[in-house]
Amino acid sequence: MTWLYVGLGGFFGALSRFLISGFVQKLLQTTFPVGTLTVNVLGSFLIGFLVLLFETLIAPEWKAFFVTGFLGALTTFSTFSYETVVFIQEGLWIKALLNVLLNVLLCLLATLLGMATYRFIFKV
Repeated sequence: MTWLYVGLGGFFGALSRFLISGFVQKLLQTTFPVGTLTVNVLGSFLIGFLVLLFETLIAPEWKAFFVTGFLGALTTFSTFSYETVVFIQEGLWIKALLNVLLNVLLCLLATLLGMATYRFIFKV
């Protein structure tokens, strides 16, 4: 039955990625993939928060729904990789490097911030 939770979470995560990424990209009107960066950073924050929450408070089925399903579909390493390769193929080395650095560093910081937020809210 866990597979159903993962599938439903994946559906909502993919839909959220499509909507959030598209909205941010249109809003900022740039050739830099800020939509992908946004969903990756948001997903990193959420996983930092939710993994700690699910350790103690939530049933394993909900962890499967949110962490594996929703966040797995929300964040997108493959799109990030593709966009970076396109920059390299177009000779845009600075943009490629910036994309890698921003995605890796901001996602790591967002995960730490998510964990710190959980600890602050729940005083642990």
